Amino acid sequence: MIGMTVYIFDMGGVLAYNTDVFPDVFNYLDITSDQFLIFADKGLQKLFTGKITTDEFWSDFSSRYGRKVDEELFGKFFSPRLDQGVMGIIKQLKNDSRVVCGTNTFDPHYNYLMSRGCYDIFDAVFASNKIGMSKPDPDFYRYILKNEGITSEDAVFVDDLAENVSAAKKLRIRSILFKDSQSLARDIKRLQGNPILDH
Repeated sequence: MIGMTVYIFDMGGVLAYNTDVFPDVFNYLDITSDQFLIFADKGLQKLFTGKITTDEFWSDFSSRYGRKVDEELFGKFFSPRLDQGVMGIIKQLKNDSRVVCGTNTFDPHYNYLMSRGCYDIFDAVFASNKIGMSKPDPDFYRYILKNEGITSEDAVFVDDLAENVSAAKKLRIRSILFKDSQSLARDIKRLQGNPILDH
């Protein structure tokens, strides 16, 4: 597949919005974000990379929090919407390119989106909870490149988090920091006009 451009799109914050459940979780538990991270310890990273289940996460979390969390809160507050502007761009790109999803996620969100067909627009989905690694780990990007059979020069990466974009650029992947669909359309045209831009 060398020579064909493969676009790697993030899901939450790019194609899907209203995906950040953490403020609702903090509010529900009546704790700050800093407190949540202390109670979560290393559980979040393990959850994102599929090393533990959500049941195991909340069990470990509860032992530090001091109260049992009976509900699966990440799913409870998850109500994503798809950005139709981004959806239209992906459909256009698929006319002569391959478009895949490269997402940091965990089972409740992955299963929700999968069951509703939200990933169907992509040619493939590389989800952190399934492949065992997450952005911005360089191996996350290398895994996608290897599985797509391409070099970094044949890829374009789109993400809403600067640290993920920076990590991709270090691997010489042309990268776009997502702001909105209008800016994305302009940025893609700019990259197509100059394939070495942003290296």
